[in-house]
Amino acid sequence: MTERGAADTSQARDELQIGPSAMRWDKERLIIDIEERDIRLGIPWRRRVKGQITLTPEVLNAHSFKLDAEGKHNWHTIAPRARIEVKMDRPDVSWSGSAYLDGNHGSEPIEDGFRDWHWCRAHAGHDVGVIYEGNRRDGSHFASALRFDRHGTPHEEELPLVAPLPPTLWAMKRQTRADRGHASVIKTWEDSPFYARSALSMRLFGKQVTAVQESISLDRLINPVVQFMLPYKMPRE
Repeated sequence: MTERGAADTSQARDELQIGPSAMRWDKERLIIDIEERDIRLGIPWRRRVKGQITLTPEVLNAHSFKLDAEGKHNWHTIAPRARIEVKMDRPDVSWSGSAYLDGNHGSEPIEDGFRDWHWCRAHAGHDVGVIYEGNRRDGSHFASALRFDRHGTPHEEELPLVAPLPPTLWAMKRQTRADRGHASVIKTWEDSPFYARSALSMRLFGKQVTAVQESISLDRLINPVVQFMLPYKMPRE
């Protein structure tokens, strides 16, 4: 929730520390300790956010995927299926449920490689379906439909039809792919000028699912107006 410099960041083989918050692998679990200050427009102070998240993978995937020909950008679905426990002290809330863990890494900023992308993930029975597509900065397009089986092994599937979604309040374009090209928004969790994350109802690989979907516009991210607004959403130390 806060942008920090290199002096506030440290990394070891199984641990990453960013300011007072950290994540670490403890045997087979990923432990995330949160110690932050949240900010909301209209509130003159930053309220404390403190708690711990424990993610336990049920299956692991060893394969990463190149998102461009030169391999400057890579995507790795680490745990297609996992269990999660969230225990917050501030605010005093907790819950548990199903989860998913992935990561992107590369040798240049994502806005240098891409104009936008759309991503979607859903648990479909014992399998997990992931749709990932977007437009690279050079004008080329990429798209994939992956099904991770109960062992975590990825399988390439035929791309479902494009399922348009209504734009967000910030007029962010978003879409996914689904059987028969139809999906509906259950709830939009995050709505910003350049990023949106939503819960969808749709059919994927023949099963009715509740999916998590995200859309991001890197063109909007690098817009000077958005760059000016960012510190009000994510303060910089």
